[in-house]
Amino acid sequence: MLIIPIRDDSVRRRPPALTYGIICACSAVFLWQLGLSPRAFAGFTFSFGMVPAVLFGYAELPSPLAIVPSWATVFTSMFIHGGWLHLLGNMLYLWLFGRGVESALGPFRFGVLYLVSGVAAAMTQAFTNPAAEVPMIGASGAIAGALGAYLILHPRANVTLFVWIFILVRLVSVPAVILLVLWFAMQLVSALNASPDEPGVAFWAHVGGFIAGMILVLLLRGRDVAVFQAARSSSFTVTRPDDGKRRTRSGSVPPAGNRSDRSRGPWG
Repeated sequence: MLIIPIRDDSVRRRPPALTYGIICACSAVFLWQLGLSPRAFAGFTFSFGMVPAVLFGYAELPSPLAIVPSWATVFTSMFIHGGWLHLLGNMLYLWLFGRGVESALGPFRFGVLYLVSGVAAAMTQAFTNPAAEVPMIGASGAIAGALGAYLILHPRANVTLFVWIFILVRLVSVPAVILLVLWFAMQLVSALNASPDEPGVAFWAHVGGFIAGMILVLLLRGRDVAVFQAARSSSFTVTRPDDGKRRTRSGSVPPAGNRSDRSRGPWG
């Protein structure tokens, strides 16, 4: 079975230029990393990844690797990825959910939310084991902030999933609240069961970034930006990928009404 989220139906108020810019920056850095030898790649990761022991003063990097101040690695680490799956997974979720959040907040406020969520994510992970000497890399903590913000802004938006089960291929429409709450629950359970002394996925970073994003979007949104916005399409519909007329094969929720009725949320 293969399940991949491929699009959402949140409203676009402006082009998500910053979201695309972050995707391009992360991709460019990763493509540059591919040209490094394994030794140089490891050195690059220690130089620009966030090492909790170095950040909190429990250890020091060799002088050739101490290229930027330790506090700056909290930011540089957000643009480094360890492999193709790491990069593609992060960029898919940023593209899917970041556009709706940036469209609502604007590029500057979205940039603040993204970076502050990333810092909150890094600090949450670092405090679980301040003496850890394994560098933390990846944009997933900052992207988790975008997911948390999306949950507050567009919980009833529908996300289309590409579902492939053997020879059966379908597009399934699912409310974002279900996907995001399940995702957060999985991260929290994984974090509670993970040993802070073992390297691996930074689950606590995901938890910290997600919560930070939920809080920050309430502080950063303009007065004209409603939270808990209304649905714009039917949920739980199933269609064929090649169905040009988008005929619904099955569904349990009626159309959400006229567009004019869907433009405002209960708080807007």
